[in-house]
Amino acid sequence: MKYKVTYAIDYLDSNPTTKIFDFYYEMEEWISEEVNNRVQWSIDHSQFSISEEELKGIEEEEYSLITIQEI
Repeated sequence: MKYKVTYAIDYLDSNPTTKIFDFYYEMEEWISEEVNNRVQWSIDHSQFSISEEELKGIEEEEYSLITIQEI
């Protein structure tokens, strides 16, 4: 079984990143790394400090932009 992951930049993204993985663990690692990169980018480009609650909200939003299909 393979896994197709689609990761949009936002909800209106018409050209999201799409990756195919042969192994579940590879998919998990990639998703974790990409979410961490995007969250870190948000933190680095914020003019204000981000609370733990806001950080969790950013992470939740990033994970909501991901869809996984078994193919």
